[in-house]
Amino acid sequence: MLTFQAAQPWGEVSAELVRPEGARWLLVLAHGAGAGMRHTFMENIARELADAQVATFRYQFPYMEHRRGRPDPPAVLTATVRAAIRAASEAAPGLPVLAGGKSLGGRMTSLAMAEEPVEAVRGIVFFGFPLHPAGQRGAKRAEHLSRVGVPMLFLQGTRDTLADLNLLRPVCETLGPRATLRVIETADHSFHVLKRSGQNDAGVLRELARTIAAWAEGLLTVENRKKKRESRTD
Repeated sequence: MLTFQAAQPWGEVSAELVRPEGARWLLVLAHGAGAGMRHTFMENIARELADAQVATFRYQFPYMEHRRGRPDPPAVLTATVRAAIRAASEAAPGLPVLAGGKSLGGRMTSLAMAEEPVEAVRGIVFFGFPLHPAGQRGAKRAEHLSRVGVPMLFLQGTRDTLADLNLLRPVCETLGPRATLRVIETADHSFHVLKRSGQNDAGVLRELARTIAAWAEGLLTVENRKKKRESRTD
């Protein structure tokens, strides 16, 4: 188990690095509002990502570390995101960095990148972007995404009550090529699926991990093509 300084004056928080042999990427992974980095979802997705050659650095927000019921203010959460990215880069040097998280963790990661970008981050992964509270349709929580300068991968279930796809799809379209939306049929906000989908929860997590790995490799391809074009014009 690792620890790092979240940001003054909030003290140290816990983290866990899972780096498989042959890892090609590092995902700095934040938890959702109601459960910490040791939640079953977080542990299982880290294992599936490891099988897909993606290392993970899971970490706690201060309120979860100190067992306070309510999430910290956004300024504390975003400062912790930036501190986690720095700590992860030091713990697993040499790997290209992605950042993101489950629900609140993903949204706070994108907010951090919109307010004060971290150069090391090549892309953001959302495990269920919480576009609006349940039963309160709206897209205000997505307004900051237009200020995020890196590619974003949205992993969303069709039964997610915190993200009406009729609202999220136009958000992604507005973001243009920076946004990729991967829809999981019958999945809810926790990525539980119905039996009629022909899948089970374990299979869904495996699919999510493989989707992330393939998307990340696509980022490298785009970056390499850009470098080749730039070298030709020099």
